[in-house]
Amino acid sequence: MTAPPILIVHASGTNRDGDAAQAVELAGGSPRIVHVNQLRRGDVKVGDHAGVLIPGGFSYGDALGAGQRLALELRLWFGHELSEVVAAGKPVLGICNGFQVLVKAGLLPGPLGGDAAAGVRQVTLAGNSQGKFECRWVALRVEPEVRSGWLQSIRGSVIRCPIAHGEGRFVSAGDAVTDELETQGLVAFRYLSCGAVSPDPSEPIRAAAGAYPANPNGSSADIAGICDRTGAVVGLMPHPEDHVLDWQRPNGAPGGSGLPLFAAFVSAARQ
Repeated sequence: MTAPPILIVHASGTNRDGDAAQAVELAGGSPRIVHVNQLRRGDVKVGDHAGVLIPGGFSYGDALGAGQRLALELRLWFGHELSEVVAAGKPVLGICNGFQVLVKAGLLPGPLGGDAAAGVRQVTLAGNSQGKFECRWVALRVEPEVRSGWLQSIRGSVIRCPIAHGEGRFVSAGDAVTDELETQGLVAFRYLSCGAVSPDPSEPIRAAAGAYPANPNGSSADIAGICDRTGAVVGLMPHPEDHVLDWQRPNGAPGGSGLPLFAAFVSAARQ
């Protein structure tokens, strides 16, 4: 079976593209790391790929804010191409800085509610509530009710992987927006207590006394990632690409690999 070509967008400062490429390759895809300037010159076409992945790192050093410059480039230079990718149902995945980029480019969660026509951004990624950079392992659940088609095979599963961000707090414009994300199935991932393997979705998330909080950044409703209404575009703050091999896992219970997420992504790219 031919491995589907996966575009991994690189910008100056991006530093997790190699990890993302390894995860894609292990999942059966053919990763192609391409600098955004190559795309702008037309050396490589976005549409020639079966899926698009925007990896983590600090694109352009976050000089204009986390992911802001790359988001502007994607919107202004490649907005039409990306719209065609989404319309074709090809999967798009943004991780950490890539998630910030997709949100600030307006691809996630896409138009919501009454402000849709005005193009008002209703969610963002803000500074961590602790006021500091967080780098540690977390647990997250793929939400059972997520509407993304390519996540269906791993709904309800738990992924254990690192986070590494200073601006990862998911914030909405208000309770009504958060409620809409919930009711429309746009919440894709949620932070869990690291001890929770098969948590009851109706139960609140709790961390053990003296432990790090399960929610590492103060995100609204413990949201770790979302998808758009088409289900093709998915983004999350943690780094599942950093737990795709057993040796990457620190001491602790086995399981929780991020590889099934990439397998689902590559499988969707084959269709």
